[in-house]
Amino acid sequence: MPSYTVTVATGTQWFAGTDDYIYLSLEGTAGCSERHLLDKPFYNDFERGAVDSYDVTVAEDLGEIQLLKIEKRKYWFHDDWYLRYITVKTPVGDHLEFPCYRWITEDKEIVLRDGRAKLHRDDKTQILKQHRRKELEERQKMYRWKEWHPGFPLSIDANCHSDLPRDIQFDSEKGVDFILNYSKAMENLYVNRFMHMFQSSWSDFADFEKIFVRISNTISEYVMQHWQEDFMFGYQFLNGCNPVMIKRCRELPIKLPVTTDMVECSLERNLTLEEEIKQGNIFLVDYELLDGIDANKTDPCTLQYVAAPICLLYKNMENKIVPIAIQISQTPGPDNPIFLPSDDKYDWLLAKIWVRSSDFHMHQTVTHLLRTHLISEVFGIAMFRQLPAVHPLFKLLVPHVRFTIAINTKAREQLICECGLFDKANATGGGGHVQMVQRATKELTYSSLCFPEEIKAKGMDSKEDIPYYYYRDDGIKVWEVIKSFTTDVIDIYYESDEVVCEDVELQAFVKDVYVYGMKGNKSSGFPKTIKTREKLSEYLTVAIFTASAQHAAVNFGQYDWCSWIPNSPPTMRQPPPTEKGTVTIEQIVESLPDRGRSCWHLGAVWALSQFQENELFLGMYPDEHFIEKPVKQAMMKFRKDLDEIVSVITERNKNKKLPYYYLSPNRIPNSVAV
Repeated sequence: MPSYTVTVATGTQWFAGTDDYIYLSLEGTAGCSERHLLDKPFYNDFERGAVDSYDVTVAEDLGEIQLLKIEKRKYWFHDDWYLRYITVKTPVGDHLEFPCYRWITEDKEIVLRDGRAKLHRDDKTQILKQHRRKELEERQKMYRWKEWHPGFPLSIDANCHSDLPRDIQFDSEKGVDFILNYSKAMENLYVNRFMHMFQSSWSDFADFEKIFVRISNTISEYVMQHWQEDFMFGYQFLNGCNPVMIKRCRELPIKLPVTTDMVECSLERNLTLEEEIKQGNIFLVDYELLDGIDANKTDPCTLQYVAAPICLLYKNMENKIVPIAIQISQTPGPDNPIFLPSDDKYDWLLAKIWVRSSDFHMHQTVTHLLRTHLISEVFGIAMFRQLPAVHPLFKLLVPHVRFTIAINTKAREQLICECGLFDKANATGGGGHVQMVQRATKELTYSSLCFPEEIKAKGMDSKEDIPYYYYRDDGIKVWEVIKSFTTDVIDIYYESDEVVCEDVELQAFVKDVYVYGMKGNKSSGFPKTIKTREKLSEYLTVAIFTASAQHAAVNFGQYDWCSWIPNSPPTMRQPPPTEKGTVTIEQIVESLPDRGRSCWHLGAVWALSQFQENELFLGMYPDEHFIEKPVKQAMMKFRKDLDEIVSVITERNKNKKLPYYYLSPNRIPNSVAV
């Protein structure tokens, strides 16, 4: 009788093994096998990390194996099992691979296809078509869209982490408990003695050092030493943790009535302000989105304030970007003066602090939360709903949505919800952050997620004009390598644009992103359909780049740039100055966060800047969803290209006091997971 050798690999994560009964049956073109219990006498099967082999004998030849069914039945109590893959050696010596990489819970069964990626049109038999359809029907019941707040991109229909499908939950929920992690961070930073000292102001700038952790040769210490200097203020717009706000100024906005006389002492080329603008030496950062946003009122004992400043910057003769004028509110007038470097020292310093505080709000809520976390979740939900596991694009994208829906659900549960942790220390907590996301979602465009296109639209693309914009330089390198990789994969499975047009599952995925994720907003520019291989490559690059590189660029530098509180205040406790010549050091310290809020802020930026345990970085694909040799070769090329970028960045950063490494591929996680 024919005999098949079946090899079963159990996951390596905690609690991946099971003591339940595991049954297997094979379905081929010539018939189906009986259900076989996979069990070895006197042996503990399916332990965590185990790879177990079994001989399965059948009554007659099954023909070509099409499906493999795994059933789990309770032994003593329900014991979830994480199945990595199964391989089958047929009687004629063929080796078949059946990737799974899923949890099997309760008394459930799953049906697997072999690992060769197939488009919808490739399935000719009814049994394979039916399996494909049934998988998506089941997924669409599990992965449902929900509006968490009006005006937000749609998210997963789950109130808490435990409501999520088991396959997308964290291995250990404890590891991503924000309350626990923030408290642990404050304990590790030795600042927990201050964490309840709300309303208690610091004495002076030096007093902030009581909660500042000195780590030798780090960016954070350099920031502490130089934060008051104009060059450091300007540098952060290029290479800080929010390097997306600055744009070249083509014309001075009417709402910012700066004249040449005002800034003449800052201009180094003996040109008028208008001439400097024409030469491309003037830059603008406008926080208009913050205008009218409600400040946090959750603590009746502390008034908090939000402003919407406009900052004018200048590229000096050393090619450094420095500030030359700041207006703290949007509407010009006698009670909204334009602050200048020539003003009193503390006037100018407080104006810069207001800009830095506003930048923090934009970074956390728009750059970070909306434009990486929420957008990646949209791609993830649409992928699970519309692409079956056998689809090549599912195999390509699934590593890049790992834990994303889980971390966002946890954030909605503990962080950005009403009375959540965000309210503790942030001036935009208590509802202001919701208003910001609503406004920013209306303005969000697909083209702004296309990295080179967005850099060019802001007039920031010239390396000769702006030589120290490492975020741009490294980002474009990583974008191009990802795009080359997606193109290589697409070319394997889509031999023409016509095949792209005819892929109904791909089109359903794109439509789901547009209709549900982006709520059918035409002005967003998100495509409703994709008709060419070139556009498909761009679309997939947007999804992967946003989840990996873009998130890394704006997330993992938070402790570096925001741990010195005066450089990045999460709240301001005094209103903006309305006249010049009155600001004192005492007024600045009273404006900055109190001791309690400073500590919560420090715990947050520390926790958010840490990589996950067992982090998977860009190009690392330990789960072998793809089994075909051409794709594995494309992956090897991808990793080689990424390694070359790492070498270039490492060489550039040598001996730099301010190295830029956030977009080095060996520091870019595959997905948004923190």
